Amino acid sequence: MHETIHIFLEAITSNFILKALLVGILVAICSSFLGTFLVLKKYALIGDGLAHVSFGTIAIALVFGWLPLVTSIILVSIASIMILILNEKTDIHGDAAIGLVASFSVALGYLIASYTHGFSVSLSDYLFGNILLISNLDMYLSILLSIVVTITVLILYNSFFALTYDEEFAKVIGLNTKQLNYTISILTSLTIVLGIRVVGTLLISSLIIFPTVTALQISKGFKSTIKIALVVSVLSIITGLFLSIIIDSPTGATIVVINGLLFILFYLKKKLRWRKS
Repeated sequence: MHETIHIFLEAITSNFILKALLVGILVAICSSFLGTFLVLKKYALIGDGLAHVSFGTIAIALVFGWLPLVTSIILVSIASIMILILNEKTDIHGDAAIGLVASFSVALGYLIASYTHGFSVSLSDYLFGNILLISNLDMYLSILLSIVVTITVLILYNSFFALTYDEEFAKVIGLNTKQLNYTISILTSLTIVLGIRVVGTLLISSLIIFPTVTALQISKGFKSTIKIALVVSVLSIITGLFLSIIIDSPTGATIVVINGLLFILFYLKKKLRWRKS
């Protein structure tokens, strides 16, 4: 018990833990904001698709010696636009377009890695996340991108709200739905890149989906869904980070498991409330 307390006290006073905590909370804020729009718009799969794309971009960056997060910001954003273009200009529907781009990116990333003698330790860190290895550049990029995402969502909140609930109605009232869809996709790309260091490319989509789905179990409106999702997301990040240090488990996986446990808890609470009523 005393050893656990000692480890915890060391953790909360450590610079790299505080840095990880800051980035994790910023990712939680961005993912909970966007997750509400994506889940209710039935477009949550784009998060999973872009997460797969980020795997390919990380592999490319590591092979050519480029900055992984900067490379991912550019290439994942381009991929998100490509998905929308495929959906708009061809007969390929949204989920199929996501699948095409995602599977191609994963295959490309694996192919590139195979010519560099397999997956390196660095690539493994990006696959599953390593929040404790966040650099100063990662932190500064995270702060900048989270500010961009948050401000954009706040400014365009009413437009995003209309787009989420009825895209046809949004067109009727004069909103540029095409531009709004592109904006959401790019913001999602930025959030995906933000979360790479926190939970990795294989788990980042869960940070977008889980908090919103959990919040929907007890929320009574759109704004309350965002607020509850925000609390759930931040709580999962903080708890997951410190728990992983105490029990010596992978941080990203621990965060996602806690998200899953909170969803189960909220779902059971919803069922019990229904039975009582």
